Amino acid sequence: MRYSILLIVLMLILGCKDSKNNQPLQEQGGERNIKEIPILEPNRYNVAFLIMDGTYNTELTAPFDIFQHTIFRDSIKAMNVFTVANTDDPITTFEGMRVLPDFNYVTGSLPKIDILVVPSAEHHLDTDLEDEVMLDFVRKTDKKAQFITSHCDGAFVLAKAGLLDNVVSTTFPSDIDKMRDMFPSLDIRKNVLFVHDNKYITSAGGAKSFEAALYLSEYLYGKDIAKSLAGGLVIDWELEKVPHLIIKH
Repeated sequence: MRYSILLIVLMLILGCKDSKNNQPLQEQGGERNIKEIPILEPNRYNVAFLIMDGTYNTELTAPFDIFQHTIFRDSIKAMNVFTVANTDDPITTFEGMRVLPDFNYVTGSLPKIDILVVPSAEHHLDTDLEDEVMLDFVRKTDKKAQFITSHCDGAFVLAKAGLLDNVVSTTFPSDIDKMRDMFPSLDIRKNVLFVHDNKYITSAGGAKSFEAALYLSEYLYGKDIAKSLAGGLVIDWELEKVPHLIIKH
């Protein structure tokens, strides 16, 4: 009897812990919900992807794929890739994919961010631009980051945050006129897939988000690594064949 009672108590204790992480489990809708903080390897670039409800899949996953694959290349400073949001709960992309953010920039502590990626989201032309907490996060990150990149209408967030005041930029082709109307003092270019000015890289987005990410990879690692990353995703990569603009200071 004594051993049976001890066994029951032991099972109850173990049942309240995750056997792998020894962390409490949360029951939501009958499912276990375990928030694990990703392990960031040292001596790598920390690359944060700003996500929110309505984020478009391609502008998120295209650069994410390119940058994540750097860990499979030798003799380079690879990239830690992770997502940040204003919540610990899953966000839902425009296409319906649910993504659990790695870090919460409102309530959680964040790692040092070397590269911030701002994918496009459904409301980047309206209500998202009223989110002062999000805009303040972008401004604070800009102070220490080596690169700030946007895809498609993510450029509107950078513009609203004041990051593009003195640089040349671009955005989704059919939204260039809207961006010019909203930010008349900015120098916004057409007929290019991406623009690199200072530490800011803005791209047309969509499938061309791959090109902007490959360009940054070539800038950091050289042409051979960029072509290797592109080949791994069956992409033909020749920077000279991609309409782009590099502003040299």
